[in-house]
Amino acid sequence: MKALLLEEKNKVFEMKVGNIEKPIVNKGEILIKVIATALNPVDYQTGNQGNPNWLYPHILGLDSAGVVEEVGEDVTNINVGDRVVYHSDLTKKGGFAEYGVTTAHTVSLIPKGVSFEEAAALPCAGYTAYQALFHKMSVSKGKTILIHAGAGGVGGFAIQLAKNAGLTVLTTASYNNHEYVKSLGADYTIDYHKEDFAEKSLEITHGLGVDFIIDTVGRENANKSLKALAFNGHIAFIAGAPDINKAISFAHPLSFHQVALGSVHQSNNAKEQRTLSQMGDHMLMLLQEGKLDALVAKVISLDEVPEALAELATRKVKGKIVAKIG
Repeated sequence: MKALLLEEKNKVFEMKVGNIEKPIVNKGEILIKVIATALNPVDYQTGNQGNPNWLYPHILGLDSAGVVEEVGEDVTNINVGDRVVYHSDLTKKGGFAEYGVTTAHTVSLIPKGVSFEEAAALPCAGYTAYQALFHKMSVSKGKTILIHAGAGGVGGFAIQLAKNAGLTVLTTASYNNHEYVKSLGADYTIDYHKEDFAEKSLEITHGLGVDFIIDTVGRENANKSLKALAFNGHIAFIAGAPDINKAISFAHPLSFHQVALGSVHQSNNAKEQRTLSQMGDHMLMLLQEGKLDALVAKVISLDEVPEALAELATRKVKGKIVAKIG
């Protein structure tokens, strides 16, 4: 089959399209003819670092959508011909290829009216936002939330999901992206280049602080974010943990939530793995109903992926980039 091949670590931006053996379906798995695969920062990050489980040439690409071509033994919930979207196990070969294999209990069926490109844009960024909001912090209507990097993938989905859930949304973004994040549902925008986001958040909330924060930036940003949290506030962190021990205080209690979406594949916990399917089902329904935008900013070809990953590495990309495979 045709695939974008990573010959060795640190060669992400030099990947070329070549031929490799078609994957084999095992018990509980399905073979998908891939139509679209979304790009994510984790692609170039893990591609450059490498993984001890990989055999080279490796295939990157975690978020794919396509048509089921074969089902393995004991698969009863998925049929040949179904349109599905899935989040891959990063320890295995991914979706920048004509075919991919994944576990049947972690996929979601794509409903009518939702394209393969839209569906593929969801898993990594969308499920991460969903998990942070509803599985970790249990957000509720009427509360306030600060979402960092609102113009990015996780931030963009988090804004929409939080607004749909009835929260007041603050977000950080460069000034050029303020109108964009407002179009997604942000109530307040903070230019992190020129404003102190913690001070601005306290000002907007009349000194009380926000009830929830999603931090996708890193440890230093997460530490600073703690200053913006209200009494009994919650922070979900993705890119780096704040200094929790120093932040623990009887006078101002806080809750800390680690979000690591992809690790569920290695958990050997089928119940937790099924949450990937459940999150996908809900977000696809919101897409179908017009209550969610898939944030697809650009659709590219398979051989354009390395250049697009280099663009993604600048951390200045707005929305999602999706590669059309089939």
